[in-house]
Amino acid sequence: MERSAGILLPVFSLPGPYGIGALGREARAFADFLHDAGQKWWQVLPVGPTGAGNSPYTSVSTFAGNPLLIDLEDLRDRGLLTEGELSAARAPERAAIDYAALYESREPLLRQAFSRLSGTEAQAVRDFAAAAPWLGEYALYRALKTHFDEAAWYDWPDKALRRHDPAALEPWRTALAEDIAFHQTVQFWFFSQWRALKDHANGLGVGIIGDLPIYVSLDSADVWSERKAFLLDETGRPSRVAGVPPDYFSAEGQLWGNPLYDWAAMKADGFGWWIRRVEGASRLFDAIRIDHFRAFERYWSVPAGAETAKEGQWEKGPGMDLLGVLTNWFPHITYIAEDLGLLTPEVHQLRQAAGLPGMKVLEFAFSDPGNAYLPHNYASRRCVCYTGTHDNDTALGWYDHAAESERAFAERYLGASGRENVRRALLRCGMGSTAELFVAQMQDYLALGSEGRINVPGVADGNWRWRMAPGAAAVELAAEIRVLTETYGRR
Repeated sequence: MERSAGILLPVFSLPGPYGIGALGREARAFADFLHDAGQKWWQVLPVGPTGAGNSPYTSVSTFAGNPLLIDLEDLRDRGLLTEGELSAARAPERAAIDYAALYESREPLLRQAFSRLSGTEAQAVRDFAAAAPWLGEYALYRALKTHFDEAAWYDWPDKALRRHDPAALEPWRTALAEDIAFHQTVQFWFFSQWRALKDHANGLGVGIIGDLPIYVSLDSADVWSERKAFLLDETGRPSRVAGVPPDYFSAEGQLWGNPLYDWAAMKADGFGWWIRRVEGASRLFDAIRIDHFRAFERYWSVPAGAETAKEGQWEKGPGMDLLGVLTNWFPHITYIAEDLGLLTPEVHQLRQAAGLPGMKVLEFAFSDPGNAYLPHNYASRRCVCYTGTHDNDTALGWYDHAAESERAFAERYLGASGRENVRRALLRCGMGSTAELFVAQMQDYLALGSEGRINVPGVADGNWRWRMAPGAAAVELAAEIRVLTETYGRR
């Protein structure tokens, strides 16, 4: 990876008139902004359909795209929606995302568009579905969820259906054919719009960094259709679930609740599911950030039903058995290892053996001069420096809530005092570091405090709702960022 810079902004955080960021003109405008600002990378979060808590990390499919991100104006331009229907879908542009309202209103609107599908586009959908082996199972899963009043797959009344027995599936494929076609069409719209956006960004010299969550949701098309790949009992429920022990994010640890992989079964299968997963991600992204990388070395296993993650224990991960397969199968992919949290020498050794750059987060750096996240301690340029990630506060929010000793050391280290001066100095510090890539949250360039925070780990409600104000990605700001970027040789 060449010396470069990028900005972290989730797609859902883009401005726009329909309640959530989308893959249309506002997304293309942000790619233009990145180009004008001298940025080589746009980092987004996972873009799959969200599940519990509206988190992009609790998707109901590791392969599908989020229907809420579909550009409604593109559907109007295709003759599938009317101006009146678009007007009815409008929402205040500065408002935080109201997921409940979107879930209630967006699917009926997409079904209306589906009802107007032409023969030509219907054939394009069929061609798309034929080339996407995962889509049939995903669309059937979504249709069955609707039929069973959104019940989780492990609560469906038919035992054979819960087991994903082929003989039990066929009658449902016939009975729910129209609903299956609807979900296939929605995915066709998403991926055609994503391709157009990616082509636009790449044409400007801007690459897209996307996240690959380590785990998938229990109630997902993936677990339902690939039960043997996960540690589940006969009823489809896990005996142990994923999480992390207590750390700087949470004194209780984080109890994620995702099912754990049956790594022995996956290895015996040649890690086929992971190969298909990364292949799918490579069509969406130019670089892939592997979330929670340390679980490949050892992962935190918590008994199902535990009240907190503190009751868990470390278990051995797949290590180079898996990483060797992925790097050999996809040597052209740029990976970034999210090597944060409680790390051991073995985790660092695994990352180095796989040849992956790790992450350095400046908001974690200001404890003492020996802190590994301070730029003068970077042992290698092969790393990615961040002001903060989506799990962190903004730079101003971090300064406001930091311990007095941490704030004082940061001011000495950065040669700045006061929250605004420290914010600017933190950006200069990251830009000037030896890291190959520097990424800042867009909120840090916008000088936003905690009101701009995207996620608070361990807190169930109120996350993933922040949106950038219309016009915030201004020409003047792009020029300011470009000067900073070029000053430190990141072009």
